Amino acid sequence: MIRRLHTFLTSPPSLSVLVGMLVAGIVLGLQQSGYLEHWELGAYDVALQLQPTPDERASPTVVVGITEEDIQRLGSWPLSDEVLQRLLATLLEYQPRVIGVDIYRNFPVPPGHEQFTRTVLANANIVMVMKFGSDTLASVPSLPELKETDQVGFNDLLVDRDGIVRRGLLFLDDGGENAYSFPLRLALKSLAKDSILPRPDSTHPDYLQLGAATFRPLDGNDGGYVGVDARGYQFLLDFGQKLSPVPTYSVNDLLSGRLAPELFRDKIVLIGVTAESVPDLFHTPYSAGLGAAGKGMYGVMLHAYATNQLLRAAFGGRPPRQAISERAEWIWTVFWGILGGIIGTLSRSTYRFSLLAIGSLALLAALYTLAFFSAWWLPLVPPTMASIMTAALLTATIASKEAREHSQLMHLFSRHVSPEVADTIWRQREHFWDGGRPRSQLLTITVLFTDLEGFTPASEKLDPQQLMDWTNSCLESMVEIIMRHGGVVDDYFGDAIKANFGVPVRRSSEAEIASDARHAVDCALAIEEAMRTLNQQWQMDGQPAARMRLGLYTGPAVAGSLGSQARLKYTTIGDTVNIAARLESYNKDAWEPNPEESPCRILLGESTVRLLQPDSYDIRRVGDVLLKGKEQKVAVFQLIGRQGLGP
Repeated sequence: MIRRLHTFLTSPPSLSVLVGMLVAGIVLGLQQSGYLEHWELGAYDVALQLQPTPDERASPTVVVGITEEDIQRLGSWPLSDEVLQRLLATLLEYQPRVIGVDIYRNFPVPPGHEQFTRTVLANANIVMVMKFGSDTLASVPSLPELKETDQVGFNDLLVDRDGIVRRGLLFLDDGGENAYSFPLRLALKSLAKDSILPRPDSTHPDYLQLGAATFRPLDGNDGGYVGVDARGYQFLLDFGQKLSPVPTYSVNDLLSGRLAPELFRDKIVLIGVTAESVPDLFHTPYSAGLGAAGKGMYGVMLHAYATNQLLRAAFGGRPPRQAISERAEWIWTVFWGILGGIIGTLSRSTYRFSLLAIGSLALLAALYTLAFFSAWWLPLVPPTMASIMTAALLTATIASKEAREHSQLMHLFSRHVSPEVADTIWRQREHFWDGGRPRSQLLTITVLFTDLEGFTPASEKLDPQQLMDWTNSCLESMVEIIMRHGGVVDDYFGDAIKANFGVPVRRSSEAEIASDARHAVDCALAIEEAMRTLNQQWQMDGQPAARMRLGLYTGPAVAGSLGSQARLKYTTIGDTVNIAARLESYNKDAWEPNPEESPCRILLGESTVRLLQPDSYDIRRVGDVLLKGKEQKVAVFQLIGRQGLGP
């Protein structure tokens, strides 16, 4: 039971899910702690700048900016009520829809205060600003005469922890008063002329609906935010710098009469500061700083873009962007963690890991971008981290495991097989490798045993070093021949060798089993030729000649590893192995060949002979013999050479 559970948990699918979920949980913990907020908001800024530009009508807002030159020409700051009165009077003649004054007037700035106040009160389409304030910033009231009217809106801006404005406000509530924002006041007065009035959403009555759009209030953990102050009714700004740039003119241009009335007719006109000496600049996703290269955006421009966004949404244009639920964010991140786990289990090389990782990141970026352009804010950094970390972790783990397995496999096989066979063993290791050692399996194989005769006479004639060199020269030649014919050297017994053909990869067809048998027989003939050459060389060197007995048998055998983890030995056992060994030693005392002419005796079992091509070998029947340890006789054949099938 425990072994089955271990096998299940360590299988690639289970490993992908478990590790993916674990890493995703760690990443979500980091995200919930706020460590990833900066990166997530940075990705949001990039996506915001890349959003496409649809075909839209011209900006419904116009800005009259109080520039540095205007202040120098007028000779004072703040502007007097008389100057503001002249601005309002000129604009009213041009018949704009709404006029918004983004300049505080919590106290008179003479001269001209009374006339300025009368003009504001007489025109309901003029909206003044006030500052709602916060725990650290004092509030700034508007004209006292405008209290309890719809001609006042707060111009407070929300600045994120990194100093960038990304959120807008619709309402603020101090517990006693529900205040409207400056952009909302301007938008509502303009939409009223098109018979579009604010109302509760039909599905969520707590949500504000403007025309075709419903604004869901931003939550403190929406998108990339973590625990952000979400008081009031907040929404995400899209700025629209690429959508419909806001035309901007100076006070001097307006008062000098150089501007055509058509520029302002039926528009929302905002009056505000655009002078660098007045501190009213804010970072946005489009600005890198307050220097010459990216000085930021003036507050009046932010209000203009927020107003445009409200109008676009109301008329069925780009809807307000919203984030998916927190639970959906978790599922999204866990999904990419599991996908990273799948990548990790599929990767078998740096190239494949790089290819799959880049592909998954490209897919994630594409989905994130498509969702963003469709007004949804999906998490990007947590799923990216979960995917890459899981993939890298599993790739490294599996690579390390494979390196150990490769080392173990090569330790078991590389010295006894050809490089081609070793490569095949490694590529097909999943068929026979289990838990750090070869899996025991029943295979149909051909077993070859060899034994060298002449060792005792040689040991009497040669000194110890010469004897070892004599023996090794023979064994090395035999091993090289076995490996060249696809065999696996199983063991050495002094001057004897055991080799297997058909291990460790299971043969699935009769043709493959027959091919192994032919390779084993060809190997035996090659050994005979090598022994003839060795004998000639030994005689030339004044060393004794030798002869060799070989036994081959084909049949089922159990293949697996014996020994401890520290000292494993891959071998085969079973009746097939025993018969091959008995064939090699059968009637060895009666064999008297001439080592120079026929240095080898090769005996085959009937099961091997049946798998050979009849016209390829000269095979002679020895007879049905009773081998040692066997209760039934075995048909034995002697391999003579490559000619034809003997009688």
